[in-house]
Amino acid sequence: MSTPENLHEIDALLAIMAALRNPQGGCPWDLEQDFRSIAPYTLEEAYEVADAIERGDRQDLKEELGDLLLQVVFHAQMACEEESFTFADVVEGICEKMIRRHPHVFGDEEARSAGAVKGRWDEIKAAEKAAKKKKTAALLDDVPANLPGLSQAVKLQHKAAKVGFDWPQTENVLDKIQEEAGELLEAARGGLSHAEQEEEFGDLLFVMANLARHLNIDPEAALRRTNQKFRRRFGYVERKLGEKLADANLEEMDRLWNEAKAIDKAARKAAKAQE
Repeated sequence: MSTPENLHEIDALLAIMAALRNPQGGCPWDLEQDFRSIAPYTLEEAYEVADAIERGDRQDLKEELGDLLLQVVFHAQMACEEESFTFADVVEGICEKMIRRHPHVFGDEEARSAGAVKGRWDEIKAAEKAAKKKKTAALLDDVPANLPGLSQAVKLQHKAAKVGFDWPQTENVLDKIQEEAGELLEAARGGLSHAEQEEEFGDLLFVMANLARHLNIDPEAALRRTNQKFRRRFGYVERKLGEKLADANLEEMDRLWNEAKAIDKAARKAAKAQE
């Protein structure tokens, strides 16, 4: 096939994807894929978008958003081939949903008032779900089971909190964290099985996710930032030690780690001074 024109338009991307999936001259790898095999790539691309945002790299963000868009187009093309739905159906569906869920923007003057906005999103979502033919059997059923663990925990807790199953104060969550940490320590020291230690560790992570919810912190984003901080500080240690890294002792590495930590703090202080 010839290269599509107007590469800045979505039709070009749709044509490219259709060509890749064409049994006559398409890409062998793309032709072998199905929804299940592509799903991990979709999740990976979403994380790479989040990573680019965290790093503040707009050029990288542009590229990663393109990769994520390709995933949407890929799934839509496979659905079109089996005559389930098309990319146009996906666009129409999300446009209708956004208009429906924002009556304060697209509705009448009464709907646009500030007082009408509060709580409307959840009300409209609830009404949409009630209107669906397939209703969930239980309160937690619509929380996707394949979400990352911490994000899934927060969503489960948020759902339960809506019906009053929640600690009233953040201090209660902190007390529970101490309790779960103690149980994990006992499991480790008591020689319990790996499965039992894993269960106690999971309980501790679940309560930590609950603390994040109470503090209005995204635990996944917080952990990503800490991972980046670790990369940056350990990278400093690695650069300083060079070829001596493998032979360095913990005391020497810890000294360099503290140097990297001091550099981070100085950089944050300088950034605040410029604000």
